[in-house]
Amino acid sequence: MIVIAILAMIIIPTILTLRTITLSALNATIATNAEASPHGYTISLLLFIIPILVIAFWFFPQEGIKISKKSFGWTIAILFPLGAALDFFFARYFFTFPNPAATLGIKAPALGSPVPIEEYIFYLTGFLCVLLLYIWLDEYWLSAYSIQTDSAQRKQFRRLLKPHPESIILAIVLVVGGIIFKKYFSNTSGLPGYFIFLAVAALTPSSALFPSARAVINWRAFSLSTLFIILISLLWEATLAIPYGWWNFRDEQMLGIRITAWGFLPIEEILLWITVTYATVIVYETIKCWQASGKTMRCAFFGGSDHA
Repeated sequence: MIVIAILAMIIIPTILTLRTITLSALNATIATNAEASPHGYTISLLLFIIPILVIAFWFFPQEGIKISKKSFGWTIAILFPLGAALDFFFARYFFTFPNPAATLGIKAPALGSPVPIEEYIFYLTGFLCVLLLYIWLDEYWLSAYSIQTDSAQRKQFRRLLKPHPESIILAIVLVVGGIIFKKYFSNTSGLPGYFIFLAVAALTPSSALFPSARAVINWRAFSLSTLFIILISLLWEATLAIPYGWWNFRDEQMLGIRITAWGFLPIEEILLWITVTYATVIVYETIKCWQASGKTMRCAFFGGSDHA
């Protein structure tokens, strides 16, 4: 039953999404017209929503999995605004939405120009799906490699905020390397803004929290979560979103590396979900240590011995 449910939570939203497609993407002009995929982007959000519902309301209760609601809530509260900020501040620079008919037509606020409301739902459900998937793998499928909540590894620490020089150096190298590549090896001018945003977003949590999180992360669960999310992303973007104009990217803000066989998908978009999973797991495991310790936030992150 579990295997059937796992298959169903992937197959059902995929079928519902594919049924929105009425015209072939072989002709790019036809594919992006209003009749090609009515409400396709909206319905495709089920690719995140159905796994969220199945994991949270069927798998967790059935297997008796208990999660820290505070750790879960804090993680989403910290990370979702990061995804929302990508749209609110930078959508006008990074993204285009050529096919409005693929959405509900409800506009959400963003600087410069509004974006489809689906964009904010996309990031919220994306973070929820990544986190629930990681917890499910960590607490059930790969629990042999999990560090339990009451473990001394989670409770015995001086402070959680510790600089990780390697992450800081890597962020600098990636940003500088991206700028150099864009300037000398790309066919378009400008800064690789999207790549810079992803590099900073991924490595900022790592640069402050990785030393504390490294020992308690279930790396096998992290690896499988990343693989699942990347596969869903490729199905979603390379097969549907780019060919049918649900969203696309502005060349002047990209590195200039596009994958021809996947509808000229920018390489940055593959990095996006690696970034999301990496940041989500680090933040969640760090907050889980804070909650397990019983310390106040200030003492847990900055040091001290006072308890809540």
